[in-house]
Order: sequence, then C-alpha cells, then structure tokens
Amino acid sequence: MWHEFFVEAGDWMDKVIPIGTEFFAKLRENNYYFVDKTTFLSEFFRGHNDVTLITRPRRFGKTMLLSMTQQFLDIEGAEEHRNLFEGLQVMDDPVAMAEQGTRPVVFLTLKGWAEDTWEDMAASVAWYLGQLYEKFSFLAQDQMGEADRRTFEAIRQGDAPVRLLNKALAVLCQLLEAHYGRKAVLLIDEYDAPLQCAWSHGYYKDAIGFYRNFFSAALKSNPSLDFAILTGVLRIAKESIFSGLNNLDVSTVMRGGFATACGYTKEEVAKLAHDFGHEDKLAEAAAWYDGYNFQGVDIYNPWSVNNYFKYACKAEPYWVNTSGNSILQTMLAHVDKKRACDLLQLVEGQTVRAVLVDDAFIYKDIEQHRANLYALLLATGYLKYVGETQEDEVTAYDLCLPNRELRSVFRREIMRSLAYPEGEDLLFTMLTAMQEGDTEIFEEALQKVLRYMVSYHDAAHPESFYHGLMLGLTVWLERRYRIQSNRESGYGRFDIAFFPKQTQLPGLLLELKAVATEAELNDAAAAACQQIEDKAYWAEFTAADVTNVWRYGIAFCKKRVVIQAGK
Repeated sequence: MWHEFFVEAGDWMDKVIPIGTEFFAKLRENNYYFVDKTTFLSEFFRGHNDVTLITRPRRFGKTMLLSMTQQFLDIEGAEEHRNLFEGLQVMDDPVAMAEQGTRPVVFLTLKGWAEDTWEDMAASVAWYLGQLYEKFSFLAQDQMGEADRRTFEAIRQGDAPVRLLNKALAVLCQLLEAHYGRKAVLLIDEYDAPLQCAWSHGYYKDAIGFYRNFFSAALKSNPSLDFAILTGVLRIAKESIFSGLNNLDVSTVMRGGFATACGYTKEEVAKLAHDFGHEDKLAEAAAWYDGYNFQGVDIYNPWSVNNYFKYACKAEPYWVNTSGNSILQTMLAHVDKKRACDLLQLVEGQTVRAVLVDDAFIYKDIEQHRANLYALLLATGYLKYVGETQEDEVTAYDLCLPNRELRSVFRREIMRSLAYPEGEDLLFTMLTAMQEGDTEIFEEALQKVLRYMVSYHDAAHPESFYHGLMLGLTVWLERRYRIQSNRESGYGRFDIAFFPKQTQLPGLLLELKAVATEAELNDAAAAACQQIEDKAYWAEFTAADVTNVWRYGIAFCKKRVVIQAGK
C-alpha cells in the first residue's frame, strides 16, 4: 500500500526532527527528517473532483500537505521544485509525475485570520490579500482591462473595500490563466479558522456573509479555476458557506479517502523510532499519542510524536499545550453541568454513544444538540470512533478518548469550564488534602465540586455515578499513583485504590456509598470505613509493601457529602 513507504533517510542520524516546520521546501532544503506523504499526490491524481475539502484535527500536517502540493504543481520554478521530490515515492509514479510543474498555483493560509471584531477582521483580510497579490506583482506588467487593473492595484495595496475582496481569488485566477495559458489551482489552508474565531467573538453573522461570497466567487463561478483543495478542522454545512457548490468532495476522519494523508501510521512511527534508536519506546508512544481512527486506519498524532522523539522520549501532552483549544473551551462554556460530568467520565475509559446525524456543522446550532457536541469533539480530534449500532435506520456511534494525552486535556479543560473561578485550585486543594489525610479540607473541597458540577444524576444507579465522578476527578494523580477500580482485595472488591509510584507517598483507599437522605450520610460514611476494615481491602497494599494508607469512607446524597477517614 502507498502509505507503507518511507523516505530513505540514509544519513538519518544527521537529520533533525522538525517541530513547527510547516513548509515543504524549507523542510527538504534543510535536511529535516521527513515522513513521505507524497502518496497523497498519487491518490489525488487518480481521481478528484473540482473542489476537495480535507478536514482533520489541528497540528496533523494539513499545512505541510498543501505546501507540498504547491511545490509539486507550481509552474514557476518547476525544475527546481522537482529536485525537492528526489527519493520520494511520487517520483516512481508516472501518473502523478505527469502533473508536476504544470499549473499556476495560489496557496493561501487563513490560519492567522483572527480578530476580536468584524471591523478588525475585514481590515486584516484586506492586508492578507494584499500580501498575496504582492507575490504575483509581475502580473501588473500584463495587459488587462482597466477595471481589472484597478481591482488588482486596490487589492495589492491592502486597503480594498469588502466588495472587491469578495472577488480577490477569482480575479487572481483569471489573471494567472491569462498569463500562463493554464487554469489555476487554489490551495486554501485552514479555511474555517476565521469562522471559528468569528463564532467565538460574536460576529459570526457578519463573517459568514463575507466568506460565503468569497468562497463562492472562487470555487463555484470561476471559469479560470482548474481545481481547488481546502483543508480545515470542521466541515461547515453547505448551506452556510458552500451553497450551490455541487462539485465538492469531502474527506473527513470518518469517510472520503486520503486516510493517511495527515497524521502518522503505525508503520511510519515504527520507522521513525528505529531510525533514532528508540524502538524500546514504541509502547509508551502508542499509549500517549496513538489511537486515532481515520476511516479505519490507525493514526498517531504527528505533532506529539515528533516532540516525543525529539525531546528524549519524555511522555507529556505536547498537542494540548499548543494554542488552539478555544473550540473545546467555547463548547464547554455552552454545556450544562451534567454534560460536563458526562464528559469527565470519559477519562475513566468509558465510551459515549451518540447519533451523529451529519458531520457538517452550522455554528449557530452547535451548542443546541447533544449530538453536535460529540460530532464536534470527533472532528477536532478529542474523541475517536470505536464502533456503531444500527437500529431502525438510525446509527448510533460509540466514541471514546483516543489516548493518555487526550485524557489530560479533558481533565484540565472540563474543570476550567465550570462556572466558578476556582476550578483548578479547588481540585488541587482537594487532592492534596486527600493525600495528607486532612479529612476536613478534603470534604469541604469535594462539597464545593459537587455543588457546581452536579445538577442531575443517574437516579437508578447513583453510586456508579459518584464512582465515575471520583475517578474522573482523581485521574490527575495518575503520574504519582497507579489507580485501580473495582478490584478484588482481601475479602471483597474495593471501589478505588491509589498505589503510590514513589515510596514517600501514602496509599489511598476510597469506599463510596450513595444514600437517599442527608440524615443517613454520617452512618453511611462510617459504614464505608468499617467495610474497608472488615473486608481487608488494604491487603493488596500490604502485598505491595505500602504500609502508610489513608482509608476514606465517603457518603453522597445528591449535592451533599460526608467523609470519614482511618489509617
């Protein structure tokens, strides 16, 4: 298969793993390590539509993919660009190579198009399009109609009115066709970034009106366009932005081809690990950064994998430390506390089931329906597809967190999403008190968490609800503890146990009870403590040579909690 081929590094030990290098020419000219993604070109030129939209999570190589395509196709500097592809898979493909260096190409990234107001956004659009036109300043020497010349110069100066900016890409394609005698190719990176920004900052209505006209003029009614490739995170509904565009192919994480174009396959990561002498770290890399399912293909996060192997195989959440979590933050700001609790339980390793009616989004409706939230989290890389159930012509999809890195972002962002300012500090206080045996502070902090997080609960199985909630909250301790749940020890099964990874830390045992009335709380907490002793739940700690163990009986009644402790 195409995706099983790698660049032959040869002197790979002299190569540098790239971090943040998004442009193909720079990567190749500076001898960076490169996982060969030119198989995308082979797949594309064996069948494509007039417009192709590829949606993938951020930091999965979309910009590099379009930059590579630009260098491959651009008629300007074709022979020089050809040298950049020496040794890569596409050079052995005569079908794709027949297209090399044959077309004028317009490559535009919308990644930085972000402002707080529509007025500032419109000014930025004018500036960015002026910079784009400046790259093609040689067109000013060509013969053109007076109206086209005025439009060209106005946009090039960077202060054109919005009515001219709407036509900027269409006019540029027209001028390029006249200059080269070949229709132009449009490559638009992160096409949806300005709309995400507009939605977050409250001027979506103004923005969508402009971008609908902008894309329509370029993609729908443009006789000088050969084909276009767009990349982004979300597939925005046709009626919102691509109205009337019938020549559109869409590749998502669920369907549409080009499954391996973005992200690293298992084979690619194995080759990278081999080349840099870290084959013994493959299992850890998989636990942290694997688990994405793109159209049935197992995919790793390339940004995180590159960082992991570059920085001495230190496992930590690289992807979630980059900018760009505003999608999740904004979405969580619109969900109720029950939904936040449901998402928090994903950290425990549970799946959620949702009916995803469509993977095309209308921003104004995103926060209104449960399925929209999960479809958004799937498209943006926070959840992965693991299965589906068909019933009465309705398909329900099972979704879960892909890996440990995403567990980290969930526990952090969900706490931040709570409608009070002390979320993370409160959780830190609670967990510290739990480790230090300070029952009063532990109970007080957990009481505040319940007050803010628990709007409703599963009345049929309240104890399982609180069990999942406590697992979700305490997963922050997983670097210091080995956390186990519902495991046999002594003469029964404990609820949650924390086995320390460092000898100076105490062990922790949590036995949970849920009662119907607040009057029962004290007795239930005491009974939970006694159950720990009667059932000898501490036996596994003794077997592990952990002698210092805090034993907590915790009783819940709706938003109330009582904790008793023993040691």
